[in-house]
Amino acid sequence: MNIIESTQNPKVKGWKKLATKKARDKEGLFLIEGVHLVEEALKSDVEVKELIIEPSFEIPSKWQVKANDFTYVNERVMKEISETETPQGIIAVCRQIKLQDVSWQAGKFLLVDSVQDPGNLGTMIRTADSAGMTAVILGEGTVDVYNSKVIRATQGSLFHLPIMKGNLTGWIQAFQNSQIPVFGTAVKEASSYTAIEPQENFALIVGNEGEGVKDIFLEKTDQNLYIPIYGKAESLNVAVATGILLYYLRG
Repeated sequence: MNIIESTQNPKVKGWKKLATKKARDKEGLFLIEGVHLVEEALKSDVEVKELIIEPSFEIPSKWQVKANDFTYVNERVMKEISETETPQGIIAVCRQIKLQDVSWQAGKFLLVDSVQDPGNLGTMIRTADSAGMTAVILGEGTVDVYNSKVIRATQGSLFHLPIMKGNLTGWIQAFQNSQIPVFGTAVKEASSYTAIEPQENFALIVGNEGEGVKDIFLEKTDQNLYIPIYGKAESLNVAVATGILLYYLRG
């Protein structure tokens, strides 16, 4: 068994570079860590190019993998490339998922405008998956979906539904052309979300943690919604608000 033991090994340096968006985009690759995420990737259509494991790690018998898919590293190298405090002994190198073609003739869609916190975006993708959304569309200014913190927060939902990048203005127009109502989230000139009925088809736009949805999008929606605040908090976390609205709108 050949084991990579040096953190200066060229392969190790290449893996470490994938912690940056620039390198991920250049190589078309990203890393995932831990048993659960690797298992979800193996069950999906994503291409798992390589499994990086410590010799002591036991591959679950149900995994459909071959011996030549493995690259063995020692504990020091694993810690070097891991972005978690307590690595589980396995990391996978995956091919970035191609943008998927999704019909906008019908469905339930989440549009994300400039959400920058990785934990928030990951939680929103996980929530959209749980609520049975058709797809998630990431607008400009939104944190990279292959950021390691985003991936961990999705808990595997990254592999369960289409996630696309795009100009939200174009998507809003496409939905409205297909008679799919588009709802924005706002504080001013908005209706309480309970003032409308659950929808068979809809698109919901949620926005940046501090600034909210941009005015250029709010001006194009069919209706803008807000969630009443009954206590003294100024606002709800965007991921929490997204969950409330998605589950209400889907009925």
